[in-house]
Amino acid sequence: MAMWCPPTTMTTRSAPMPIIDAVLGDFFWRALIGGLGVALIAGPLGCFVVWRRMAYFGDTLAHSALLGIALSFLISVPLNVGVIVTCVVLAIALVLFSRSKTLATDTLLGILAHSALAIGLVTLSFMPNIRVDLTGLLFGDLLAVGWQDVIGLWVGAIVILLLMLWQWRALLSITVNEELAQVEGIAVQRTRLLLMLLLALLIVGPLRPVGV
Repeated sequence: MAMWCPPTTMTTRSAPMPIIDAVLGDFFWRALIGGLGVALIAGPLGCFVVWRRMAYFGDTLAHSALLGIALSFLISVPLNVGVIVTCVVLAIALVLFSRSKTLATDTLLGILAHSALAIGLVTLSFMPNIRVDLTGLLFGDLLAVGWQDVIGLWVGAIVILLLMLWQWRALLSITVNEELAQVEGIAVQRTRLLLMLLLALLIVGPLRPVGV
């Protein structure tokens, strides 16, 4: 005699995605490699900033980057070109103004920093056709960088590192004592300008991941 058995239903489940593939997506590797590129150059160059007490100088150049962004949109040039030119011009102006001794360095940096930031914001507000993510520009987004940004970061980091290695002794000498460096035959003004230009390039490079 045949016995009745309840029907059995078999459910198939798709294999779950490995958690490592879900976490370590393509955006993760871009962010990791780009962040390492920024840290590679920010470390050694940041030491000179701290030793020479130039933290406010870096803040001034960072604020001027927003002015460079506004001018890039205004005259329709590539964003990086406008920011680099603006930061380099401001760095040179700071070197020239600091030599005149008419204003204290802190006063001069404060005027230029807030003036550049304010002019940049006002310029962007007068361009209604340009839609700009100010939050992204000010604070950056490391997870939004593309491979092109990563390559640009590493190329800039390698260039800055090579220039630092080439002028390492001179940079260290003017940091310890500028008078002794001048006695040793080091071009103090030229080396100081080089340091400021390297700092300007460092600020421009990680603009997308770190922000202004």
